[in-house]
Amino acid sequence: METKSRTFLMVPYYLWMVLFVVAPIVLVGYYSFFDIQGNFTLENYQNFFTGTYLSLTLSSFWYAFLITVFTLLIAYPTAYWITKTKQKQLWLLLIIIPSWINLLLKTYAFIGIFGMNGSINNFLSFLGLERQQILYTDFSFIFVSVYIFIPFMILPIFNALDKLNPALLDASRDLGASQWVTFRKVIWPLALGGVKAGIQATFIPALSLFMITRLIAGNKVITLGTAIEQQFLVTQNWGMGSTIAVFLIVFMVIIMVLTGDREKGVNQRGNY
Repeated sequence: METKSRTFLMVPYYLWMVLFVVAPIVLVGYYSFFDIQGNFTLENYQNFFTGTYLSLTLSSFWYAFLITVFTLLIAYPTAYWITKTKQKQLWLLLIIIPSWINLLLKTYAFIGIFGMNGSINNFLSFLGLERQQILYTDFSFIFVSVYIFIPFMILPIFNALDKLNPALLDASRDLGASQWVTFRKVIWPLALGGVKAGIQATFIPALSLFMITRLIAGNKVITLGTAIEQQFLVTQNWGMGSTIAVFLIVFMVIIMVLTGDREKGVNQRGNY
């Protein structure tokens, strides 16, 4: 009876996965084999490996890489600092709260900040400096993207660092290791799982950004997500849009495999 009860409770989960995960992926794969006239073709896959789409893919990976690196450089020391404070939950709450705000609202807020008549340029004008074109640049796109993804990088790293056994750090110091050696040999390897989880939560979504590229970068930055949007909504070429989406899914799976935590052995608490 208990086994049947568990199986019954799993039915909603399986239905959800089939309807909202498996079925959409199957449909995307299906439409990728049709051209804009609805004829079966493999030309979409051939076109993806042309110079235009390969350049687009490399550009997407480059911007996703930059966003992930800058987010990690900010998130890791921040997460480490939070683990040393007494008000951990308060600081985590302050970091999480911005993620509750609608992404579109945050994007428009940055338009007001970075615009020619925005807060930053008004401040520069007050100082007697010339107004700068900040909006619709690579800087503004990366800055806003990093701001949005920071909470998703901090949380897994914080969880990994907070679980570290202090006895391991004390043992490292007692053995004469410097702070840098302790970080490199003890802290970083044991917290690597959190870093990998943060990279997954940042790099994968960064590959498919499209709203920020339009509103903040002014479509000067084109990612795979932007290309999918244009193929579906502008050119109405569902086949090519689906083909790009297929490769995007493949890239995401590869990234998840590469950043997956497959390490076994001693865990953070020093247990086998």
